[in-house]
Amino acid sequence: MTAQRIIRSYLTITGLFNGALALIWGVNTLFLLQAGLDIFHVMLVNAAFSFAEFLFEIPTGVVADTLGRRASLLLCLFTLLGSTLAYVALPALGFGFWPFALVSVLLGLGFTFWSGAAEAWLVDALKHVGYDQPIEPVFAKSQVAFGVAMLIGTTAGGLLGQLDLRVPYVVRAILLVPIIVLTWRLEEPGLQRRALRLATLPAEMKAVLVAGVRHGLKHPVVRPLVLAAAVANTFMMFGFYSWQRYFLDLLGKELVWVNGVVAALVGLASIAGNLAMGRVAARVGSRTGVLIGCVAVRCVTIMLCGLAPSFGVAVALYLVSNFAGGVAAPIRQGMINHHIPSSQRATILSVDSLFSELGSGIGQSGWGWVARRQGIGHAWVAAGAFLVLGIPMLALARRGDPDADRFGAPAPAAGAAPVAE
Repeated sequence: MTAQRIIRSYLTITGLFNGALALIWGVNTLFLLQAGLDIFHVMLVNAAFSFAEFLFEIPTGVVADTLGRRASLLLCLFTLLGSTLAYVALPALGFGFWPFALVSVLLGLGFTFWSGAAEAWLVDALKHVGYDQPIEPVFAKSQVAFGVAMLIGTTAGGLLGQLDLRVPYVVRAILLVPIIVLTWRLEEPGLQRRALRLATLPAEMKAVLVAGVRHGLKHPVVRPLVLAAAVANTFMMFGFYSWQRYFLDLLGKELVWVNGVVAALVGLASIAGNLAMGRVAARVGSRTGVLIGCVAVRCVTIMLCGLAPSFGVAVALYLVSNFAGGVAAPIRQGMINHHIPSSQRATILSVDSLFSELGSGIGQSGWGWVARRQGIGHAWVAAGAFLVLGIPMLALARRGDPDADRFGAPAPAAGAAPVAE
């Protein structure tokens, strides 16, 4: 395989995957509310998904590092296919909160097979073929592909949801089938598989935790990056799923297709941020400088969004927030991959996801409770203020390795372990 073929394969599969998933992103909250849940229960169902990802990140990280990235991706796709169909069947069967929470746990399990595995496949495959270019532009292309997929998927999901809120879920399940076929044919250059047996799984999980602590949580750069992401994620999922109700309330009309359009605009804002990353990086000069600036922008815009007097103002502020997120995402990806060894890449990326999902679960539960008691807008103000805690953590990441904080800094030697404190 050539480097360009590897990049194309990665962008194709992740783009199709995210496009299929995005079909329900703009209507999921409305679907759950229609099924009889209130806003707090909606957030608890989503939190069950996040907590499931937290619990399953380590064992599924073992699968990716032993049986292979492709096996992990296929397990994700099959799990999502079954649980998506089960999810849409629950209202027809008259089930309420707890069955939704259980199926949400299964969805979370499915996603943990994907998190870290796809990214690790890309990075290790590129290293195997001798790719020596900066990785940030590849991640920027990945973010653009994600944004395009979100644009198409959420718009289509909103239109389909206007017909019936169940339809986007059914179409998602159908689209997962060809993605399974493409993933089945995926090659894995450079991967050394190891046998995985149930009897050795506890030892493998312990090894993952040790590696995650040694190369991740003890690393002076990786640790604050992981904790900063956990803080950021306390709002991300809560914000995305709560605006679906909040913005329609500000609009004063129950137009499902509007949610699809807004979600598509969110994708466009993220794409614009991805495309602006190079110019922003050239002006600022350091990775953490860009990341800190993006956190500051998100804090202000999210708080103002919670105080917005109208639909148009709220949407505009939310789009600015997502533009900042689009600038930051590929830079953070490049930065964390810069500091972790190839042999533990999927493991450490899974540990990173583990903390992010813990933050997401706590945020959705806590801010969801605030939203039920005082309103979604008040919850946004509090959540936006909380995000400022990520700034000192990013400052610590800069102190951990000032030389590597510069854009264009040389990567560590292949397989080299990062220096821990």
